[in-house]
Amino acid sequence: MRAGNDQFSKEARVRGLKSRAAFKLLEINEKYKIFNAGQTVVDLGYAPGSWSQVAVDRTFPNGRVIGIDIIPAQPPKGVSTIQGNFLSHDVQEAVKDLLRKSSKRRTTGHILEDNGHEQSMMDGYSKAWSLDQPETEHATERSPGQSKNHSTRKKSEESEGRMVDIVLSDMSEPWEQTTGFWIKSLSNPYRRMMNTSGMNFRDHAGSMDLCNAALNFSYDTLRTGGHFVCKFYQGAEEKALELRLKALFAKVHREKPESSRSESKEAYFVALRRKGDTQKEDVLKDT
Repeated sequence: MRAGNDQFSKEARVRGLKSRAAFKLLEINEKYKIFNAGQTVVDLGYAPGSWSQVAVDRTFPNGRVIGIDIIPAQPPKGVSTIQGNFLSHDVQEAVKDLLRKSSKRRTTGHILEDNGHEQSMMDGYSKAWSLDQPETEHATERSPGQSKNHSTRKKSEESEGRMVDIVLSDMSEPWEQTTGFWIKSLSNPYRRMMNTSGMNFRDHAGSMDLCNAALNFSYDTLRTGGHFVCKFYQGAEEKALELRLKALFAKVHREKPESSRSESKEAYFVALRRKGDTQKEDVLKDT
């Protein structure tokens, strides 16, 4: 486990963020503007919760953030969580059920106190890492016919369980635990997690399995126009994953955030604007 004394680790502690990983997502959002108020976000492998913290902050007001992790952890304020393996059909159904219930009562997944919006833990960061939300562009006005078609499509997608605007995955394949069984901490799950094995092929292969599983989950849950951000470890199979992403999304970008450690082989696919007319077998072939 690293000492965590670099500038991003120190800044995360100052801002009350769960980990330095928050700045990777903040960089991605600064460039691609994936977040907007009121969105529904699912954070796969959320522990310890820094990406979920960013999602809560960036989707205020009326946003919904659901974190899923196999490791028990203390969820950040404003995040609904499910402990379990997201590969499980039962867990995926539990997510959809939670989304359906929370759509009736929009109090799940956003920071709202009696006195209004709490001060963001990320407010006031240096200008180079500005977190000010961009001015919202006026949506293109729809004709009555277009509005009706949009409403019909939205209802159809929701009936199929496609109620998510963004799927995030910063997962790494965990090692089998061999020590530290006495640790019961929920606030510091890093003590019960491993990030990489140090063997490039193993880390790459594990990340491809997780990315493909997350892509499958995204196909089933993302609305048309939704976004997907996924960490991967670089290697021979990444090009095939990129082609699958391009089959489902209008634009796919590769990113290596400045806050990612220079020695790390990790990178991120940022897939924007899910297409609405793609067949599942065309996306997940050869997986």
